[in-house]
Amino acid sequence: MNAYQAEIDQLRSMVEASQRAVVFTGAGISTESGIPDFRSPGGIWTKYKPIDFRDFIASEDMQRESWRRKFASDSVMKAAEPNKGHLAVARLVQLGKVVAVITQNVDGLHQRSGVPDEKVIELHGNATYASCLNCGKRYELEDIRKIFEKNETLPVCDDCNGIVKTATISFGQAMPVDEVQASEQETLACDLFLAIGSSLVVYPAASFPALAKQNGAKLVIINRDPTSLDSIADLALNREIGPTLSAIVDLD
Repeated sequence: MNAYQAEIDQLRSMVEASQRAVVFTGAGISTESGIPDFRSPGGIWTKYKPIDFRDFIASEDMQRESWRRKFASDSVMKAAEPNKGHLAVARLVQLGKVVAVITQNVDGLHQRSGVPDEKVIELHGNATYASCLNCGKRYELEDIRKIFEKNETLPVCDDCNGIVKTATISFGQAMPVDEVQASEQETLACDLFLAIGSSLVVYPAASFPALAKQNGAKLVIINRDPTSLDSIADLALNREIGPTLSAIVDLD
């Protein structure tokens, strides 16, 4: 048996032995669907300086620039489809092995792959729709686009006159309290924590794998590049996510 197959067998055994697994995903699982990592070459942060949330709130010019960027880059996310990694995670949820998917991603691909909304915890929000910052009312992006592209009219909530923004967490914006608390609860309750496609450098999200390990759970890290937590993992696989995960589940 070669080393690759031995690691796949070990991963499969760990998943089979688990009663309550949690999956934590970062940008790496979605790059295989063609969505660039914001930080990597070609990512949006290499082209534009991120707009701080406080600047967005204070300036209509910054709000317009934010919407310009959103609609200019949205075609890539809209064209993306769930890949084998997403589908494998969804299959593990369907089998009852994975009880929650905590994600740093904002693309909604976990939901589109078949993971129920209530099983997905979005730490950084969702870029596929917008919401009022005051009352939380949801708005569809296409409706905003039609109005904005005519003369850059900014979206305003028709219920409370609040500022409407993509439903993502921006620089300088507070992390969502409910989602962070839910992530901590699921992390502490799991017996297997699968960190997939995350460089594990963005906090507080990156603290969850170590928290799970400290609480007695097994820790698996699957990421193309090594992470700073590989040394404490029970299994660290530095390879492509889709082929690795699909090797342990039946996707047919």
